[in-house]
This record gives sequence, C-alpha cells and structure tokens, in this order.
Amino acid sequence: MANFGTEIVAVINKLQDVFSAVGLSTSSIDLPQICVLGSQSSGKSSVLENIVGRDFLPRGSGIVTRRPLILQLINRPATPNAPAANGIQKSAADPFINENEWGEFLHLPGEKFYDFTKIRAEIVRDTEAKTGKNAGISPVPINLRIFSPNVLTLTLVDLPGLTKVPVGDQPKDIERQIRDMLMKYISRPSCIILAVTPGNTDLANSDGLKMAREVDPDGTRTIGVLTKIDLMDAGTDVIDILAGRVIPLRLGYVPVVNRGQRDIDTSKPISAALDAEKNFFENHPSYRSKAQYCGTPYLARRLNMILMHHIRNTLPDIKTRVSQQLQKFNAELAALGGALGDQNPGNVVLSVITEFTSEFRTMIDGNTNDLAVNELSGGARISFVFHELYNNGVKSIDPFDQVKDGDIRTILYNSSGSTPALFVGTTAFEVIIKQQIKRLEDPSVKCCQLVYEELIRILGQLLNKIQSFKRYPALKERFNAVVINFFKTAMAPTLKLVTDMVAYACYVNTTHPDFLNGHKAMAIVSDRLNANKPAQSVPDPKTGKLAPGQINNNKDLEVDMKQESGFFGSFFPKQAAQQKKKAASMEPPPAVIRPQAALNERETMETEVIKLLIHSYFNIVKREMIDMVPKAITLTLVNHSKENLQRELLQELYKPEVLDNLLQESEHVISRRREVVATLAALNKADEIIASV
Repeated sequence: MANFGTEIVAVINKLQDVFSAVGLSTSSIDLPQICVLGSQSSGKSSVLENIVGRDFLPRGSGIVTRRPLILQLINRPATPNAPAANGIQKSAADPFINENEWGEFLHLPGEKFYDFTKIRAEIVRDTEAKTGKNAGISPVPINLRIFSPNVLTLTLVDLPGLTKVPVGDQPKDIERQIRDMLMKYISRPSCIILAVTPGNTDLANSDGLKMAREVDPDGTRTIGVLTKIDLMDAGTDVIDILAGRVIPLRLGYVPVVNRGQRDIDTSKPISAALDAEKNFFENHPSYRSKAQYCGTPYLARRLNMILMHHIRNTLPDIKTRVSQQLQKFNAELAALGGALGDQNPGNVVLSVITEFTSEFRTMIDGNTNDLAVNELSGGARISFVFHELYNNGVKSIDPFDQVKDGDIRTILYNSSGSTPALFVGTTAFEVIIKQQIKRLEDPSVKCCQLVYEELIRILGQLLNKIQSFKRYPALKERFNAVVINFFKTAMAPTLKLVTDMVAYACYVNTTHPDFLNGHKAMAIVSDRLNANKPAQSVPDPKTGKLAPGQINNNKDLEVDMKQESGFFGSFFPKQAAQQKKKAASMEPPPAVIRPQAALNERETMETEVIKLLIHSYFNIVKREMIDMVPKAITLTLVNHSKENLQRELLQELYKPEVLDNLLQESEHVISRRREVVATLAALNKADEIIASV
C-alpha cells in the first residue's frame, strides 16, 4: 500500500512537471496538492524544513516567502557506496552534504544542488528577479524538487504568509494582494489546506483557519498544524483542540515542535531538532500517551496518506479534464493548419473563398444554426432598413411642409400666363407634384447607402469569425479590399436604377385608377367649404321677409359691385386701391409683385383642389417607391453580391503569382502554434502518465 501511495503521488508530481515545463497553468486540470497556509511567524517554514529534514528556506523579518514555492518531495532510496557527484563541496553552513540528497529547480533543468544553502540562495535570487527587492509579491511559482531517501513522496505549496500592515516599501494593498493569491490556490476543490497556527495563541484568532473556513466551511479538506507547543505556559496544552472540541476539522490536528530562533542562529541540525521534538512529546505528561500521533514524522506520514487518498479519488476527474483539454487544443491546432502549417496554398485559398461565400449567403438568407437571440443580424438588418427605416422615411415626407397655400396661389397665377384660367389648371398641379416626387430621391439613395453599410458589416463579422483570416493577415486584408471594391462597383448601377425610378415617377399619370380625378376633388372641396359657411338666414315665419341687414350678407349690392376688386385683388390691399382711385392715375407695376392679402374664396377653392390632388397622387407615388426601391436594391446589390461574389474572389485571389504572398502567416499565429504544439505534447504526456496508473 505504501508503494502504491508513493507511486500515485509521483504521478501528480510528474503531471506538475509536465505542465510547468511548458508554462501551462494547472488550474484547468486542477491537480491535487497540499497548500501551506498561515500568518507570518506562524512557523510555516520550520514545518516544511522539518518535513524535508534540511535547512533550505529563506529566513528573515517581514514577508520572506514572496512567491509560491511548489515543493515536490521525491523519495529516492539511497545508493550505498555511490561515487561523489561532480562539484560537491563541503559547506561551512551545511557540512553534511550527501550525494543521495539534492534539489532541482524547474527553471534550471539539468542542474543539481547538493548544497542546500545554494538552494536557499537560488530561491532568493529567482524571487528577486520576478518581484524586485522591495518586498513585492508575484503569483508566478518556483518549482523545486528534492530527492532524498529521508522524505516521503509529497507535493507541498508554500504560500506567502498572511500580513495586515505594510512594512517598508511594501505596497499599501499588500494584504489584498496576498489574500487574492492565497484564495486562488486554496479555493480549488482538489487542494488540501495545511493550516499552520501557533499553539500558544487563541485558535479562534488564527488567520489561516479563518481563511480556510471561507473555502472549506465543513473542514473536509483542512488539516491543522499546531506549532510552538513547547512555548506554551506550564499547565496548558492543546488536548481539547486535538480532540476536536474547539474548532473541529475532519482531517484533525497534528502538534509539532520546531527549532527556535536560537537553534536557527546556532545552526542546530534538523536531525537533532527532530530528536528533541520526539523526546518532548514522549516525556510530556499531556502528550506521551499519544506521542505516536504527534510530531513532524507523523505529520509527513499523515500528509502522504491524505494526499494519496485525495489523488486516488480525483484521478478519474483529472483524466476527463485532460481529455477535454486535448480535444480543445487539437481543434485549435487544426484551425492553425496543423503542427507544420504546410498546407497547399491553392487549397487554402479555395477553402477560404468557399467558406466565406457560403457564410455570406447564409447570413443574408437567415438559414443559420447560430442565430442571435438578443439582436438582429445579417439579412434581418437589411430587411429592417427596407421596411422600417425607408418605409417610415418616405411616409414622413409631407408635400406641404415646404409649399404653403400662398405659394400654391402664386403658382396658379403664374401657370395660367397672360390669360387668367377659367378652371383649375393642371400645370400648377404638375409643377408642384414633380417638385415633391424629386424629394423621394434623397431617402431612396440613403436606403442604398444603408444597405451597402450592412453588407460591409457582414463582411467585417465574417473576417473576424473565419479562423483562417486570423492565421493569414495578408489574405484577410486582400479579401477585405476585393469585397469592398465589389460592393462599390455594384453600388453604381444600383444608385442609377433608384434615381431613374424617381425620374420615372415624375411622369404624371392622371389616369391611374387610384388617383382622385378633378371633378371629384372639386366636389369634395365644395362640400367642405360649404360646411364651414355660416347658416343661411331664415325668413320671418309671420311676414315671410328677411330681417333688416341680412340682405346680401349685410352688404349692399350696388356698393359691393362698386368696391369689388379685380382678378388680382389679393395682390393689392383694398386701402391701396381706394387711394389709387382718388389719385385718378395709373402707376406702373412694381419691380416685384407679391400677394398682399389673404386668399379670397375663389383662390381658397382652387388651392384646396390642388392640395387634394397632390395628396392623392403623392400617396400613390410613395406606395410605389416603398414597394419598388427595396426590390431594385435587392436585385442589383444584395442578390448580385450573393450570386457573383465567389466568382469575383476567384478571379482576384486565385492567382499563382499572389498565392504565396497572401498566405504569409503572422508572428502571433506562428507563436501560438508553437504554444499549442507544446501544450498538446504536455497533455499527451499527461494522458500517458495517467493511463499508466
């Protein structure tokens, strides 16, 4: 069982190495590991050094651990009579160098550190290389493997200690930075939390346990380590904590005794410290009956057993995640053209043209499996332009917002020439209606432009959607230029057709079946005007005579005939006419003759008839334009693009002299392909490692 436990923990160590070697985050795979959590000066480093049996971690005040240290302990049986490794020298700080014990850093492949003081120096050097010397922190981990016959195979992550007050040059938000980093590790369900707390303090104030409870409220994956047991006041112990009567943890607590600061300063060997720890628990009255469950050796065995069971339970899930990642990155590699990216240029261009034109037609026709649910897209937006924007734009044009009643009166006079018209003339009607029909050209041309912009929008979406364009930026740029030029070329006949349609509509067809004829218009206007006139005077029922003053609507017939103005009466005020009569002279007409009075009854009648006819005919033209302009644009721009775009792309892009230039890959794609290939190699290796279990 022990051999199986060592083997299964070694599997995770191998997976950790594989992923770290290519810089792949293990968060997506979620490998099981034990994370050491605690406040500053809680004894975390001493616990780890006791487990390893070597003094190798940096020491000092403030935040010493400023980057996560992934510590892989690998049990390696000692080789008797092994020759001394090259480069091994005795060290004053650590005179007991053993060729069977060494460390290796992942960032220094092939280099073995037999001198553990040099391991400490390398941890400090690499930390400062990433964080500087101003006590900053970094989430980038340091990977250290220690091979020794004196360790149990384990994976431990030493995390920065919790702090509250920034010291020296530390950033003001150092507490938040450290907390965020720790939460990233301990919140993973596969993480075993090793919460280190000094035994001589109140357990309720433990920062490590408090943070562990946030992500593991039931305590199912948290094991407590109580340090500084030897510093507790006489007569006190941690028996209640060990029995789970204070803050219970499913994995329990383990008390340990580490080296004190004086022991560290005098370089007391850890082997001697472990012997002292053993003697302390075996001779202490509170712990001697349970001494086999106390101390660093038991903690190491306990952690090995917990990690082994945890890995065994999570291994099926790890295998599933590795398979999912393999599928994902294989698909991405295929989109990047395979591991070598050496596809035939002609086949690539043909494939991209076919895919693009197919997607283009699909987006316009709406026959897609990837329909948006929150907004209109593709052909639906073009339909919106036709049936909402253009429809409402044409309907909103009022033929009389620019032509007032007085203007119509002037046009009526001008259109009759030197002979005053006896009836309402058609010339004025045609002049006004043609002016209004020409106003329909602007929204019609604007409709063409909006549809053109929607086609450009579809082009942009496809250029971002199709993976090959990310791989070949030159092809994407050329594609964009060819398609835009094609749309611009198609716009010329479209605009001509639309403007011609407006010109066609300027031919006034008064025989249109929906047009209101002149007689009917005259009758309607007469009825309206009569309805607005005052009621007729009624004779006295007794005498049968009209009341005085009601004859001729309060006007004397003879006087009225004398004062009645001429045909152009509204162009001259009555007061001016009376003054001219008194002068008994005729002045020449002014340079500019404009109306000077309101419309008289005859002018009102004629103006209303003209307006009614214009309304009738203009509504007919607007309905026709609303119906025909979208059809014209669809024919010469939209459908033309659907049917002829592929041929245009083939003519412009499928040329031997330009294919090689079009398929120059971007540096980003080349770099990404290397990353994906390396990731796939790591995932395949991981799959092999898991399959071997």
